[in-house]
Amino acid sequence: MVEIAYDLETLRVSPAAHLSYAMGVASAEAPEVATVREVPFALQMGLRCSPAGTSAQQLEQALGVSLPNRVGCVTGDSEGLHVIWLSPDEFLAVDTSRRQRPGDIVGSERSLSGLPGQAIDLSANRTIIELGGSRSREVLEKGCRADLHPRVFPAGTAIATQLGQVPLILHYVGDSRYRLFPRASFADFTVRWLIDAMGEFTERADE
Repeated sequence: MVEIAYDLETLRVSPAAHLSYAMGVASAEAPEVATVREVPFALQMGLRCSPAGTSAQQLEQALGVSLPNRVGCVTGDSEGLHVIWLSPDEFLAVDTSRRQRPGDIVGSERSLSGLPGQAIDLSANRTIIELGGSRSREVLEKGCRADLHPRVFPAGTAIATQLGQVPLILHYVGDSRYRLFPRASFADFTVRWLIDAMGEFTERADE
């Protein structure tokens, strides 16, 4: 029997990979106005712990990032490892600077050994869709129920909300860039919705 060695990395298919061409075409219409792309395979780690306890301290030491302490708060580096507040004892650690690998969360898991809390790899649970451009907020406002005005939703803020009928996490990175975290099964709908919503602004820019 001939054994075939597969590079598992080449076999990975992201939830929105089948729409990469469509995203490229839509983004090329008027890139200064609106662009959309997927950020595939970023590490996403679900954390559960009491924020005032020893578990939180151990997780913070393992991550090298403090845990956020209020709704909307994001700690760390938005271009690298950062932590999003989901509830008083629930957080999502995200690293967009590299692709998720097996064993990435071992250090966080070990930091909770014998302590109440949880660290679990959720990288396959959601994908990340990044929307950028000068009209990105207006695109989102077509279907997002949250108030996205910068006075209310400044850079470095993330909340759980909805886009159309899709529940997701929305993170305003800054510089008119938003990251949307839909569950993998909603990636197709989310991307198609964004491409359709972008059309009004990108077509107008070409006139």
